[in-house]
Amino acid sequence: MYRVSPLTYLVGGMLSAGLSGNDITCSDLELLRFEPPSNVSCADYMAPYMQQAGGRLVDGGGDLCQFCPVASTDAYLDTVEIYYHQRWRNFGLQFAYIAFNIFAALGIYWLARVPKNGGLFKSRK
Repeated sequence: MYRVSPLTYLVGGMLSAGLSGNDITCSDLELLRFEPPSNVSCADYMAPYMQQAGGRLVDGGGDLCQFCPVASTDAYLDTVEIYYHQRWRNFGLQFAYIAFNIFAALGIYWLARVPKNGGLFKSRK
């Protein structure tokens, strides 16, 4: 039912248009701190992981590596399947949903409330 809900496309369109393309700065509480193996720099140690999973090293100085697991808003939006290139599709689906509801409401009103020629609603002369 997630894909049927119009709220999915409303939120997706708004988040992709408003948040996409920005860098994330982790607070001190969100940073992961660890010591790399001896004789290996933080950048060399984390390079294969960051290629696979993303993230960013924060220059903390000293022997302790500081790692921010999310580097950009696009990385977060990818986890919830919201993409910038789908923003217009999402807004278009919203308008299609609204148009469908208007025509469905008018159609049901016409079927239920507008008198028809014939049957019980036949006019008398």
